[in-house]
Amino acid sequence: MQTMSGAAATRLALGAQGFTDARPTGRPTRHHLKRVLSRVRLLQLDSVNVAVRAHYMPVLSRLGPYDRALLDDAAWSDSAARPRLLVEDWAHEASLVPVADWPLLGWRREAYRQRYGHHREALEERWPGLADEVLDAVKRLGPISAGALERELTGASSGSRGGWWNRSDTKRMCEYLFGVGALTTGTRRSFERRYDLPERVLPPSSFAGTPPDRAEAARALVLRSAGALGVATEPDLRDYYRLPPSASKPAVAELVDAGLLETVEVRGWDRPAYRLPEVSVPRRVVGRALLCPFDPLIWRRERAERLFGFRYRIEIYVPENRRVHGYYVFPFLLDGALVARVDLKADRAAGVLRVPGAFLEEGRPVARTAAELAGALREMAEWLELDGVVVGGRGDLADPLARALAVPAGA
Repeated sequence: MQTMSGAAATRLALGAQGFTDARPTGRPTRHHLKRVLSRVRLLQLDSVNVAVRAHYMPVLSRLGPYDRALLDDAAWSDSAARPRLLVEDWAHEASLVPVADWPLLGWRREAYRQRYGHHREALEERWPGLADEVLDAVKRLGPISAGALERELTGASSGSRGGWWNRSDTKRMCEYLFGVGALTTGTRRSFERRYDLPERVLPPSSFAGTPPDRAEAARALVLRSAGALGVATEPDLRDYYRLPPSASKPAVAELVDAGLLETVEVRGWDRPAYRLPEVSVPRRVVGRALLCPFDPLIWRRERAERLFGFRYRIEIYVPENRRVHGYYVFPFLLDGALVARVDLKADRAAGVLRVPGAFLEEGRPVARTAAELAGALREMAEWLELDGVVVGGRGDLADPLARALAVPAGA
């Protein structure tokens, strides 16, 4: 068994996530987006839009300012010249995954059917034949929103089926059918999902041949996890696609036996780790990036603490008077270390990126951290088409950051 230091493991993880790749010197293109997707493998979706929707931010963190239409086109449009690259499915959580990976998640769709089949039964007790009505309507009209489906199926926007009818039943059935793979997302408008049939969204190759069984899919997904994580424990590998232990543990063992994974000991870690063979450890990591709470580098909080000594908890659901750092906090990565964290809010009415709180990690240099963070915030504000950055008074880095932002860019 090979042994590596904790610092080497951190550099390997950062390299795997694309933080040692050079940023484009010009405007990022679809080619650059494909490179990021080959690294991270999936992008988590989330409805919170306090600063920017979660799936856009990891691409900014790795490429710098890019046209968000690049990602929208990759996920929600399709043409002969620019085929769809991504499709929505349950992966880590609700996620965008490569189109080629959709068959590997069939076991999850079947598990969803087994776990939530009673929801369909309850809905159809209230509305017999609802699933078939939804599928028929989507076939005729899709891509279509749940609200438009309700109007189509009821002839009105509310209540015409009688007092027993629950207006949310159509949406609930759509979500069930999405979970089992009978529907998918054809496109989105203002982030509202428009449902369509998978066979109209995905290429024929997605349905060709015998679907992989759970064991085969688990091995393939663990290998993808290993590539995206660089070096990882079995629970880390399992978490990336939210595999059950009953699938991930035998998959890891079989991949090790086959020589497709190798076991390593990371000094300071309390269990074995795994990596792809012959992947080199970067000598150093330079550069800066703001990380949203759902970035793949940090979404497993225990792993972030192990890699960076950085204890991070999202506080969206914590009462305001009990929050330590703020509502929607972005860690700040600088030269391979998490050196600060900032609470961010895009105030679109005022045209500014607000920083209610800014906090320095213990032992990190104040002046350089403030200057680099100021640059990253200016970059993010411009990318969001905001006019500037306004710093609030919370946190020990707030005043130095405000002073750094007062210095003209490039001065």
